[in-house]
Amino acid sequence: MNAKHNDIWIIGDLQGCLAPLEALLAHPDIAGNPESRLWFAGDMVNRGPDSLGALRKVKSLGKRAICVLGNHDLHLLAVAAGAGTLKKSDTLRPILDAPDADELLDWLRRRPLAHYEQGHLMVHAGVFKTWNTATTLALAAEAHEVLAGPDWKSALGKLYGNTPDIWDDALRGDDRLRAIINILTRMRMCDAQGRLEFSHKGAPGKNPGIMPWFDVPGRAMERGTTIVFGHWSTLGLMVRPDAICLDTGCIWGRQLTAMRLRDHGLVDVPCPQQRRPGKH
Repeated sequence: MNAKHNDIWIIGDLQGCLAPLEALLAHPDIAGNPESRLWFAGDMVNRGPDSLGALRKVKSLGKRAICVLGNHDLHLLAVAAGAGTLKKSDTLRPILDAPDADELLDWLRRRPLAHYEQGHLMVHAGVFKTWNTATTLALAAEAHEVLAGPDWKSALGKLYGNTPDIWDDALRGDDRLRAIINILTRMRMCDAQGRLEFSHKGAPGKNPGIMPWFDVPGRAMERGTTIVFGHWSTLGLMVRPDAICLDTGCIWGRQLTAMRLRDHGLVDVPCPQQRRPGKH
């Protein structure tokens, strides 16, 4: 069988931008391979003009798509559960008011927080310095079990907060769940011990005492595993052997990018600006 028929394309943050997604899926390199699969690096919804349409589109792809949850996806679930409140910049109301809202939310909450295949580990934001692939998948599965379970609404009410801001294997209960989710869906900058710095949302720069999570020394991730993530539009496209960022700022008027897993080939489509810089 021709290898291209089994292609996997990994797509960066949609954030409710349906039209660029449809344009990307129509790109000859992707549309020409109807057997290809699609991975989405989280944040399928929010901030963009058509969160409802984007969510419906990804869901309609069925088994062809694998999606990990991002912080905006979890925010939608929290609002639906009564554990969060809509913000002025949110574009989630059409989902909550949709006739198929329950079906969409039920599907969304059952998505994983990490996925591994062919040497690539996909998460939305990052991986803690002491985690290898097996640890990351096991901890992501712990959180997934809660979100996919019957008590998901009450659990979401306990997820908000910046503490604990560093991983400890001894964590239990709500603190353990919150730490797992914060690392997988919110992490950007850390100190040398891996302690999360939540206030930094800009591009990596000369920031004394903190660094991108993927540059923290002493990382336990196995050589040969590439972590693919989104979440960091001010970092933008970054492709290196151990880490790849595919958040290329679609809602900021830049691009929506897809990467072919087998050779890291890239395609992108331009996006109309939906948000002004500084309005994160």
